Amino acid sequence: MADNVAFPSLLLFDLQMSKSKAPAGCPCGGAALATCCGPFIDGYLDPARLPPTAEQLMRSRYTAFTLRNEPYLLATWHPSTRPAERIVDPDEALQWLGLEVKSTLRLRQRKVEPANPDEDFVEFVARFRVAGKAQRLHEVSRFLREPDPALGGVPRWFYVDGEFPDKS
Repeated sequence: MADNVAFPSLLLFDLQMSKSKAPAGCPCGGAALATCCGPFIDGYLDPARLPPTAEQLMRSRYTAFTLRNEPYLLATWHPSTRPAERIVDPDEALQWLGLEVKSTLRLRQRKVEPANPDEDFVEFVARFRVAGKAQRLHEVSRFLREPDPALGGVPRWFYVDGEFPDKS
C-alpha cells in the first residue's frame, strides 16, 4: 500500500479490496489501478496526466464511479450537460460489478477513421447491484475533446451524453 501514497484514491481502493487475498485489478478491468485509471483520476488537474482517448476517459469515469469520486466525474463531464445536483450518493447501497467495452474493438477491426477526431463514441455495458438487485447499463456514450478553461485551455476529453440501445 505504500506505493499508493502518490495516488490518494488508491488508498481507498486498497482498503476496500483488502478483504480479498487476490491482487486488486483496476475496476475498469485493467491490470492495476495504479497503472491504469489511478493516474488519470488523481491527476485530473494535471495536463500531463489526462486520458489520451475517449475510451480511456470512459474507463476512468467508470472507475471513479466505483470509488465514488465526484470531483473527477464533474471535471470530466462537459459543461453543457454537467448536472447541477450531486451525482454520487455516499449512502446509496450500490456495488459496481464490472465493465465491458463493446464497440471500441469493432471500430478498431474495421479501422474506421472518425469524421471528427475531436468527437468519439464508446459503447459499453456496466453491471452493478442496487439493494441486492443486479442491473446493467448499456450505453453508447458521446465524448468531445475541447480546451478546458480549468487547465488553461489544454484540450481534454469530456463525457457529453449517451444513448441507450434497444434491448431487441
